[in-house]
Amino acid sequence: MKDWPWYGHLVVAMLAFAIFYMAFYKPQSGKLKTLKDDRIKVETDVVKLRAKKKELDKIEAEIKVLSGTLKELEVIIPQEKETWDILNKMHQLALDSKLNIINFSPEVLVPKEFYYEWPIPIEITGSYHNLAMFFDRLSRFSRLFNIDGFSIRSIGQQTSASTISASFTAKTYIFGLVKPAIKKPTARRGRR
Repeated sequence: MKDWPWYGHLVVAMLAFAIFYMAFYKPQSGKLKTLKDDRIKVETDVVKLRAKKKELDKIEAEIKVLSGTLKELEVIIPQEKETWDILNKMHQLALDSKLNIINFSPEVLVPKEFYYEWPIPIEITGSYHNLAMFFDRLSRFSRLFNIDGFSIRSIGQQTSASTISASFTAKTYIFGLVKPAIKKPTARRGRR
């Protein structure tokens, strides 16, 4: 090998380099490229997952806030009909206002789009001032009530505690999605 010309050494060096390249570097280079591609893909997935986790945390916080709001609103518009509870509270309001309930007759629920309306016709007797106190206390009631069809008249035999008779419909509400009514197809009469 000492008496070879310079280009012989160059050929042997190139041959050794080619063997090294083919046997070791090229397979390792392919593995390295695959690993780099996998790493980039994993890093991209991690970035996407972090963004989704941030969105999920935001949604969970929003759900927590909305759940608290829903619980507050369920006091105002509950999800179930509480006849005895309302009767007892109305009776207590009337007693506290020194009024007599003559008639308390809840009617059937009236379906609306996202809730049910529950009309409760009421007749009471007492004084005008006590009636105003009753409505004031009713307005502070935790449950939502609207007064409809209000009429007031004086009574024939008045006492110091009872001078008027009032009738009205207290409407309260119950939360619930109303199922759409299914219309039955009507039979058509055609010419034969």
